[in-house]
Amino acid sequence: MGLTGLEIFKQLPKKNCKECGQPTCLAFAMQLAAGKASLDACPYVSDAAREALDSASAPPIALIKIGAGEKALELGNETVLFRHEKRFEHPTAVTIQVSDNEDVKAKVEKINKLVFELVGQIHQVSMVAVANDSGDASKFADAVKTAQENTAYPLLLISSDVAAIEAALEVAGANKPVVYAADENNYEAMVNAAKKYDAPLVVKGNDLESLAALVEKVAALGYKNLILDSGARETSKVLQDQTQIRRQALKLFRPFGYPTIAFANNADPIVESLNASAFTAKYAGIVVVNSAEPQHILPILTLRLNVYTDPQKPIAVESKVYEILNPGPDAPVLITTNFSLSYFCVAGDTEGARQPAYIVTVDTDGISVLTAWAAGKFTPETIADTVKNLGVMDKVNHKKIIIPGGVAVLSGKTAELTGLEVIVGPGESAGLPSFFKKQWNQ
Repeated sequence: MGLTGLEIFKQLPKKNCKECGQPTCLAFAMQLAAGKASLDACPYVSDAAREALDSASAPPIALIKIGAGEKALELGNETVLFRHEKRFEHPTAVTIQVSDNEDVKAKVEKINKLVFELVGQIHQVSMVAVANDSGDASKFADAVKTAQENTAYPLLLISSDVAAIEAALEVAGANKPVVYAADENNYEAMVNAAKKYDAPLVVKGNDLESLAALVEKVAALGYKNLILDSGARETSKVLQDQTQIRRQALKLFRPFGYPTIAFANNADPIVESLNASAFTAKYAGIVVVNSAEPQHILPILTLRLNVYTDPQKPIAVESKVYEILNPGPDAPVLITTNFSLSYFCVAGDTEGARQPAYIVTVDTDGISVLTAWAAGKFTPETIADTVKNLGVMDKVNHKKIIIPGGVAVLSGKTAELTGLEVIVGPGESAGLPSFFKKQWNQ
């Protein structure tokens, strides 16, 4: 998406002064195009050229920072339409809405408890939205204060009343909440309110055309810390708008070069969860829901995990000895790879069988057993080295290790290198309970 070296070269002073560390301006331009140099290294670049190069080289979707402290988050900086082209950079901020007409503290405390462990990682929601359903600016500010005092999550302030937003920002502005929303009727006042605290501002249109026009008006006021809302609420229309905004942003249509927000709110929490999952998959930077029930939030977070992992970098666990159910010296030693799914399948089925065991994960760069074997990363040598280096056999009073059934061909050489008895286990981890019963606990 960036400029070529020749396009950059045209903007440079062409002095060939070498003060940038490169022999010529053309060489410097090539380094800039490759991302290996900074424009600041050139002492003679003009302000006009700098502005042109900064604008042209800016990411298609701006980076927006929300919140303060350990739970601050970033949105944007996306560069592709499809995940497999590279990767998606910043996971969708799953946001749960609280009304200023309800018990804010109780719901916020419930939101704080939505913490899940998935493939060895902790996953949570990202933000709390406070909605001014009462229409009372003072009550809204009190609700925002209560929310801020009871959660570390960044806040999304929802009100079309500028006075209510200003009152809420007096309470929470220092923590960079998201302000929702600037529309055709209030955008100048909303920009002024948000600008005072450098808070991200949602720009809301009635459709894509009006959204683009409104963004240009807001940008003309000198404010570009923005998030976009097309105004659509019907699921199919939201998906259409989200996709079109992403497509046009990647074509460098600057009014759409910002993260987006989508509201999945629905009276039926299952429909709401489905909507939120769809919007997460299709480009929403923020997704807002009402339900704070674990069974409704976990599916959204699980899908987000799948969408926002790097397709070129499998999820891996640490290569080490894992202890299942406090194993003793008689416990079996299971060998697998450090591909997270492989490990968690083996660990889960071992625990399900109520079998204390040691699991040794060989570092295969996070790929599965058969793939790692085919790639030459799960071999008798790597198994032997891992078993020796981790010292797992010092924990047991036997000389047996169990390898996956799919790589039975490795057993002979592994036994030769380790001096251990190599037992071939089941082809799938689901077979472990039966294997333990028949071949280990005899």
